[in-house]
Amino acid sequence: MNEEPNAPMLPARSPSVVQTWMAAITKPNEQTYAQLAASPEAKTSTALLWVFIASLIQSLIAIPMQGRIMAQMMQGSGLENQAGPGLVGILCGAPIAAVVTVVFFSAFTGIVQWVAGLFGGKGSFEKLAYVFAAITVPFTLLSALITLLSAVPYVGACFGIIGLLAGLYVLVLQVMAVKGVNQFDWLPAAGSLLLPFIVFICCISAGVAGLVSLAGPAMQDIFNQINQSIAP
Repeated sequence: MNEEPNAPMLPARSPSVVQTWMAAITKPNEQTYAQLAASPEAKTSTALLWVFIASLIQSLIAIPMQGRIMAQMMQGSGLENQAGPGLVGILCGAPIAAVVTVVFFSAFTGIVQWVAGLFGGKGSFEKLAYVFAAITVPFTLLSALITLLSAVPYVGACFGIIGLLAGLYVLVLQVMAVKGVNQFDWLPAAGSLLLPFIVFICCISAGVAGLVSLAGPAMQDIFNQINQSIAP
């Protein structure tokens, strides 16, 4: 009696990039992010490449739109007619903006993971960067679409509200991601993500207050000179 040979076991196919992004934004729980962090695809180079490409696409859309808005504002103010950024400006500015975004993404992720380590987190920069990128990149592309659609008259405000809600949703997903990657409770996860924001806001506020205190006397002299010049 002839027996059929066993079919060879095929290796499990890794999920595609789109499948990874969809899992990150449509299955919001720490188990999902723990699985993504444990994936062999979880590499820093992959995360930064995703962030760069998404930011590049967003910048290629946003820079011409912002230039158009500024030109309209200049015309409305009665100033000289200013054309928007040219093709060379867009092609040069978009990669620079994408590189800056990658730098800020890396710095933010590194600070969050450092704080998480202080709370006893078991994750790493590489794993958190991969999961953060899987969450933020789809919303960066959505933001690019919203920027494009916001140029449509009377609907820009609606898309602005959608963008705000999407930003809040990303914040919640990132807290879950920190929890899943570092395998600790909700309180340290929220603290790891929010403490850098609080410190950043405090630093910015202190810097603005310092500039105001330094520039206060000079501004007062300017206002006095203006009042004296217009006084009869």
